[in-house]
Amino acid sequence: MAKFGRPVRKDGEEQPHIPAGLFKIRIPFWHWKWSWPEGIQGFALVAVALAAVGFIQEGIGASHEVAVLMVFIFSMLYMLHPTLGDSVFPGWITAGIPLVILHLSNFNMGADRVHALIALQLLVALLFVVLGLTGLAKKINTLVPVSVRGGILVGAAIAAVMRVVGPSSELFVATETRPAIPISGIVGILVCVVVLYSLKFAPFKNKNLFTRLISKSGMLAGLIAAMIVGVITRELPVPAIQWGISPMPFRELFENFTVFGIGFPGFNHFFAAIPVAVLLYLIAFGEIVVTETVIKEAGEVRKDEVVDYNVNRTNVIIGLRNLILAFVSPYVPMAGPNWVGGTVSTAERYKQGRKGMDSFHDGISSFILAMAVAALALPLVTLLQPVFPIAMLITMLLTGFACGYVAMNMVKTREDQGIAIIMGVVIFAQNAAIGLATGVVLHLVVNNWRMRYYK
Repeated sequence: MAKFGRPVRKDGEEQPHIPAGLFKIRIPFWHWKWSWPEGIQGFALVAVALAAVGFIQEGIGASHEVAVLMVFIFSMLYMLHPTLGDSVFPGWITAGIPLVILHLSNFNMGADRVHALIALQLLVALLFVVLGLTGLAKKINTLVPVSVRGGILVGAAIAAVMRVVGPSSELFVATETRPAIPISGIVGILVCVVVLYSLKFAPFKNKNLFTRLISKSGMLAGLIAAMIVGVITRELPVPAIQWGISPMPFRELFENFTVFGIGFPGFNHFFAAIPVAVLLYLIAFGEIVVTETVIKEAGEVRKDEVVDYNVNRTNVIIGLRNLILAFVSPYVPMAGPNWVGGTVSTAERYKQGRKGMDSFHDGISSFILAMAVAALALPLVTLLQPVFPIAMLITMLLTGFACGYVAMNMVKTREDQGIAIIMGVVIFAQNAAIGLATGVVLHLVVNNWRMRYYK
């Protein structure tokens, strides 16, 4: 059936699409409708996407303008997922960011470091595409022992926290306008922890409209609080709002940060990136499992629509995003499977019924598109620019918090706990290759070479 030419879904069926093998093509505004609540959220929560600016500048030394352009390109590539049939709000490989920055620190700033990032992203793309097309993704993950998976997360947690509070951090260095411990950063992280994790706040999440909005805002509430406190205490400058569209320095991007300007990475860059790419894939696959669970729970409530989530298709699309980025806009946070905040927020409103959101694809696609377009809004970008360093602090500390508790919950036996801790410390203190080898050797020795632990 169709209304005004647009295909309409019958109850109990899948949202209309154009079959294309593994993919299910949905044309924007034809196979899905605009959803204002998600569109408004996407425009406001571009602050979360723009937090990547700090990582890009730190990782490869890009200018602010180039970093914002990279965020726009990255956000537009999100649309590959709903367009090719993937019902998810994609994101970064968040827990892997500290490992990527740690890896890049082994190379000289400039072309050498950009080559290292390009090589890493190409290997990550290859892993996702090959494992997705062959259907080996889920099988590969089940072969990795829990002690090693826990060790990866422990290493990511240590690297994330030390990135912002360790000796090399610039955030905890006193300046003329800021004390050694930024009050605005402390306020921001406390607000985020309360909103996301506090047991005392949990009963109030659905008390009224204000607490509902706060509970669904995720990082945004902390960023706003940090900005207000930062301006009051003069730790942060008053935003110098500019009007118009964000600059698009494509020439600078291509000449200084892509293979078209600096050439292809060397063998040494690819060889050094292999263990890091493996760790990033294993971290990302854990997020795919989370996504699958969220969508399955939403589908149990909404019987009027079949939402198809295919792990192999997700892997291939993530691989395509990383492949494109490696050539036109190498991205420090990498292209990952899921932004939990966007997916969960959309799923919760989707559960309220078809009147509020006809299709899950309506909400996800509107959210993604609005966030991408918002990156071009210069007034919004310049308003948030002063808080970018605090956004990086909050993102890293929350990543450390999340990786820490997931790792502790994952490893149950004392043997696995010990292996995970040692492996995590070695990953941070040495590098990914030595850390991964340490974890595997310890697992085989401590667990008496019993391969059943891999299952």
